[in-house]
Amino acid sequence: MSTADILPFFRAWIRNPLRVAAVAPSGPAVSSLMVQGITAETGPVIELGPGTGVFTRALLGRGVRQQDLTLIEYGSEFIPLLQRRFPGARVLWMDAAWLRREKLFEGAPVGAVVSGLGLLTMPPEKVFAILDGSFAYLRPGGAFYQITYGPHCSVADVILDRLGLQATCIGQTLRNLPPASVYRISRRYPHV
Repeated sequence: MSTADILPFFRAWIRNPLRVAAVAPSGPAVSSLMVQGITAETGPVIELGPGTGVFTRALLGRGVRQQDLTLIEYGSEFIPLLQRRFPGARVLWMDAAWLRREKLFEGAPVGAVVSGLGLLTMPPEKVFAILDGSFAYLRPGGAFYQITYGPHCSVADVILDRLGLQATCIGQTLRNLPPASVYRISRRYPHV
């Protein structure tokens, strides 16, 4: 991890620790966990809260093309950095809770959503809006991948139940600051 990643991330965390969930960008171990089920065949991928692009680079390493990436970032300080690093990706400055009301895609072509958002610090209605909006774009069989620094999935069971979703822990690593887990959230029943 380079200073070019750590300094902007740490400055953003100092300004708003509830919006930026960790003190440093995720490391290689958790990045590998986040993208292990994603390949070039996954198709379009939405990344929520890419920050400095750690998961974005991991997605590119798995064969996902920049043209297939839509990066949604609320922190304006990260937008120019993401645009420079990933000129072929679509970089949008917006709140992830607005996904449902924005028309990012026609239909549901997205194969995966990768989320680095700190859902544990968000009110339940915002978490609901983020998941609801994400699954509006996910095709059948698509999944939402969420990092968490807590002992359980950062999406409450009541929200999962309301949306007909299930969460499965796909891995944990102590080799991250702070230690992290990754959950795969998917539909419980086939999408109609």
